[in-house]
Amino acid sequence: MAAKKTQAKSNVSAEELKSYYRDMLLIRRFEEKAGQLYGMGLIGGFCHLYIGQEAVVVGLEAAAKEGDKRITSYRDHGHMLACGMDPNGVMAELTGREGGYSKGKGGSMHMFSKEKHFYGGHGIVGAQVPLGAGLAFSDMYRGNDNVTFTYFGDGAANQGQVYETFNMAALWKLPVIFVIENNQYAMGTAQNRSTSTEDIYTRGAPFGIPGEIVDGMDVLAVKAASEKATAHCRAGKGPYILEVKTYRYRGHSMSDPAKYRTREEVQKMRDERDPIEQVRDLLLTGKHATEEDLKAIDKEIKAIVNESADFAKESPEPALEELWTDIYA
Repeated sequence: MAAKKTQAKSNVSAEELKSYYRDMLLIRRFEEKAGQLYGMGLIGGFCHLYIGQEAVVVGLEAAAKEGDKRITSYRDHGHMLACGMDPNGVMAELTGREGGYSKGKGGSMHMFSKEKHFYGGHGIVGAQVPLGAGLAFSDMYRGNDNVTFTYFGDGAANQGQVYETFNMAALWKLPVIFVIENNQYAMGTAQNRSTSTEDIYTRGAPFGIPGEIVDGMDVLAVKAASEKATAHCRAGKGPYILEVKTYRYRGHSMSDPAKYRTREEVQKMRDERDPIEQVRDLLLTGKHATEEDLKAIDKEIKAIVNESADFAKESPEPALEELWTDIYA
């Protein structure tokens, strides 16, 4: 197994750092707006926000190339935005409108983009893990050097299908990176009350899958780990596990009051470990950007998010005839 915790940091340019700041801020502002629309009754069903976890997907996408695939669970809006999907289409889908990525029929947990190689959004806990291995198998079969990022949470790590997938992925040396987004509370139970091992990535050891723990509140640490993992997979060495320690600020979903942790704990994380504020500090202290530069980025992002909300509100609901399209039987 690899060293327990990676401390490596990527060397990045000022422009790259600004790009990561912008991408994380887009996710944060988009999710805040989605929360508002949910409160207004414009988004129905379940809605799982990514606020606090932005550095995970932005750092991992920083090492991706064209052709790489990604698949995740129901906390998926951030992944869509990070891989370049249109905020208008994502917000329209959240509100169940015709202009959404699944024509308004999938909602928060079920949207896809063939163009961006984004394969969902899956509401069943852990179900996306074997699907991710299947995506990686397709690349191995074709003989290219693409990788698949297969995301799941600390709660899903206890699902049996995860270990069946580990076995197959190791056996066939599939180019898949298993990303455990460990936000420490699963659906609402602390890890130490639900999981027998402190470090989840070590569960790959019986299958010979290397892995490591990554600081998921530090986008540069995530990028460095992602570069290492993608290089491993592209070289034909098989799967890799990244346990990315992160923290969600909101409840499991919008309907979760999150009484299993204190407000003080959440506020302490916001004050001391916020992933966006860390990059903001790097930009300012390194003189890579001024306060005015960052205000301009924030203004641009707010305009994009407001436009997505307006687009969603103005897009019509799907026609009744759409009930009978895009189904198997």
